[in-house]
Amino acid sequence: MEQFGNRTHQVVSLADQIFEHLENDILSGVYERDEILTEAKLSERMKVSRSPIRDALKRLSMEHLIEMTPRGARVIGILPTDIADIYEIRLRVEGLAVARAAEHMSDEDIRVLKETLDLQEFYTQKKDADLIKNMDSRFHQIIYQHCGSNTFMDMLEPLHRKIMKYRRVSISYPSRASESLEEHRGIYEAIAAHDAAKAEALTLTHIAHARDSILSRT
Repeated sequence: MEQFGNRTHQVVSLADQIFEHLENDILSGVYERDEILTEAKLSERMKVSRSPIRDALKRLSMEHLIEMTPRGARVIGILPTDIADIYEIRLRVEGLAVARAAEHMSDEDIRVLKETLDLQEFYTQKKDADLIKNMDSRFHQIIYQHCGSNTFMDMLEPLHRKIMKYRRVSISYPSRASESLEEHRGIYEAIAAHDAAKAEALTLTHIAHARDSILSRT
């Protein structure tokens, strides 16, 4: 029984890893919309059995990132309508999360946020879109994690991740990358001053600008 339990744990763990890998590939654009993914090809490509592949595809289908068809799993990804919906939710929720973060974040939390902002500035100067995107994600993630609400964090982190490909495209334009950096700097300064109202207002402006930039390029 112990061996069976260990094997079951390994299968579940492997399925989780495959799900995360495939989700990231879909969201980052490795697999294009309407591309067909089959258990056989994915199993061969990833050097694993079909069982964890099948489990991962079921989860991706539940996330509406793929659609199961007789030919295999058709990639859907994130549609323009999804982007608009994601930003609508962020506009209604994220400002409040940032306001709470301004009230909750410790000096150490704020120091880590500043380090991330400094790295974003460095990569913006280098015009490295991938690393700018990573620091952008990290900046928001730190705020989500310290807003004092697991509910907000669990809602916002997946939404931010789902639009990674479009955020990368947006910040590949130097003008938007610089604007985003300045907007983050303002949000940081408001949080460091524990000015919840200002942090919220600046966040809403930042999200609206990011939405408009992305939708104009999709």
